[in-house]
Amino acid sequence: MLTQWFKLEQKGTTARREVLGGLTTFLTMAYIIFVNPDVLGAAGMDKGALITVTCLAAFVGTLLVGIWANVPFAMAPGMGLNAFFTYTLVMGEKVSWETALGVVFISGVFFLVLTLAGVREKIINAIPVTLRLAVAAGIGLFIAFIGFRNMGLIVDNPATLVGMGEFTPQVLFALLGVLLIIVMEIRKVKGSILIGILFSFSLGLFFGDLKLPEAVVSLPPAIDPLLFKLDVVGALKISLVSAVFSFMFVDLFDSIGTVMACSFEAGMVDKEGRIHKVGKVLEADAIATIIGSLLGTSTTTTFIESASGIASGARTGLASLVTGALFLLALFFAPLIGAVPSYATAPALVFVGAMMFKNAGKIDYKDLTQAIPAFLTIFLMPLTYSISVAISFGFASYVVLKVLTGGAKELSWMMYFIGVLSVLNLLF
Repeated sequence: MLTQWFKLEQKGTTARREVLGGLTTFLTMAYIIFVNPDVLGAAGMDKGALITVTCLAAFVGTLLVGIWANVPFAMAPGMGLNAFFTYTLVMGEKVSWETALGVVFISGVFFLVLTLAGVREKIINAIPVTLRLAVAAGIGLFIAFIGFRNMGLIVDNPATLVGMGEFTPQVLFALLGVLLIIVMEIRKVKGSILIGILFSFSLGLFFGDLKLPEAVVSLPPAIDPLLFKLDVVGALKISLVSAVFSFMFVDLFDSIGTVMACSFEAGMVDKEGRIHKVGKVLEADAIATIIGSLLGTSTTTTFIESASGIASGARTGLASLVTGALFLLALFFAPLIGAVPSYATAPALVFVGAMMFKNAGKIDYKDLTQAIPAFLTIFLMPLTYSISVAISFGFASYVVLKVLTGGAKELSWMMYFIGVLSVLNLLF
């Protein structure tokens, strides 16, 4: 039955290869079970409930894209988007986490409408590749900065705003975790990020003051503190329009970039470069975001770690089914997951941030009308502690520079509209 449903023979694969691919994908992205509750927990949300919600959101999104589009992709609450949720909206703009969930819900609805209406292509084509790369690089720098702060290497300094902290055992454990992840990635070891987190955690157990929980396995924590707690009405404010746009924009380009990369790896691209089933994948992405916000988590998106499963042979949604099932199984290890401290998850933030920042190398620095907006986008993201503010500076400066240097005709009406929204966001 599975062979027929997922068309294994037609895709030139076997059930064994799909199971192996699904397991590989899970191992490479399981770190999100530790990191997402840690990041969103800083917004005042219940960490136990977040563990359950993270696993459920990953299960639902991954199952949805696997069955609906029959592709070996996996979904979970996205890195960078969870940081935007906590550090920009809740902590930076003093928005309640309930209202922030409302913003996520609205952005998901808009994303779905744009996907169904075919408008997403117009938005993608309107924004230059340089700025898309800058946003990814900026988010990478931002979450790496958060990682260094969480481990204690970067601290407040009244004279210079930030400074280097003391080399405490926790800082050392975290840095060794980062080093281990990098070495294993170079050696192409599967699950390197998860292993790095567990390594730092183990050092804390043996040489620090951490202790294992009384029970390692238990029933999943209840999600009542988060379920349906989103405030959609509170999110319908002019002041939050830019936040909705930022969530939608980052999710849109993150999904498109991931889908493109994984599709080429899986041979899902035709001779003309068109990606098979991209519409269904994006629809599943948007629906997963809406469901995730109802459960109580930030934007759910397609994970680039899906490429690891594809490299192991996965070609169909059966691999996604396996990955999703493993996220459900992880629910019963909530006590162990909840015992992992911030400094042990920090290596994941630093490494993922570094991998996202490598996009900066693809930016065209010869054209100043693109280089300067890109620089502002990347540089201001960690310094303003705001993804939306940095994006607004980048987009607004791009439009202004093009107009002032005779390149107005190069801009589409959509880019002008985005530029106006960016200026309004900075002013109000």
